[in-house]
Amino acid sequence: MGETSQSDISPVIEQVNELLDASITADSFQITESAKGNRLLNLAKIDFQALSERFPKSPRKNVEIEQLKAAVQATLDRMIRLNPTRIDYRRKFETLIESYNAGSRNIDELFKALVNLSRSLTDEQQRHVRENFNEDELALFDILTRPDPALSDEEKKQVKLVVRHLYQRLQSVTVIDWKKRSSARTGVQEAIGETLDEGLPDAYTRQIYQTKCRLVFDYLYEKQSA
Repeated sequence: MGETSQSDISPVIEQVNELLDASITADSFQITESAKGNRLLNLAKIDFQALSERFPKSPRKNVEIEQLKAAVQATLDRMIRLNPTRIDYRRKFETLIESYNAGSRNIDELFKALVNLSRSLTDEQQRHVRENFNEDELALFDILTRPDPALSDEEKKQVKLVVRHLYQRLQSVTVIDWKKRSSARTGVQEAIGETLDEGLPDAYTRQIYQTKCRLVFDYLYEKQSA
């Protein structure tokens, strides 16, 4: 994350712990405990309609905006760990914070933009259900289809079949600590290459195919490291 947004957000949790009182918790925000014991907002449980109605009259706008920023950042971190193609959401978030810090937005405008972004994130977190995927399958699908190639609806259906086949095949080759053994890494690369080569539609040129093979392997490798 850029230096501006990082420095702006880093003291959030400490501020919230010091300033948050029961009235804020009860009115709108849902607080959870993070792994480090910090109090974090559960973005999925925020009543944005009620929050939007209350915020303009709130005497603690700065506290509430910091809470919302912290919740968005925590949600983004989790979402991008699951699916690296979601990085554009982080860029949008950083742009919002930078514009606020530069004086291009006032606090009410930032609040509205963060609420809209939060709703988009909540919707994105449910997309795997609409696509009839689990989270891992959705990540594979997004890697294979973003940003290219351009696909017809029928070709997207074909890619979905490839994703399901690949996901099932990977279960048998991504054994514990597979990344530490050369033979296991080779097995994963072969499973990816063969499955994509056999199933992807003609829209995938050789160059795109090779790029997708590398991106899928990199995703699995990083996922194993997480």
